[in-house]
Amino acid sequence: MAGRAGGGLADPNNQIASKLKALYSAVEREPIPDMFLDLLEKLDKAEQIGKSQL
Repeated sequence: MAGRAGGGLADPNNQIASKLKALYSAVEREPIPDMFLDLLEKLDKAEQIGKSQL
């Protein structure tokens, strides 16, 4: 295992990690779909109504 200590690009784990980081970064930059934002807004309103009924 001494050859893997450097963790260079030849290491499959580093390649996978690099690609996963790139994918995650790309997903982070995507806008949130309007349908999802609408759902979050409805959940917030329902939560506020529930709290006011206590």
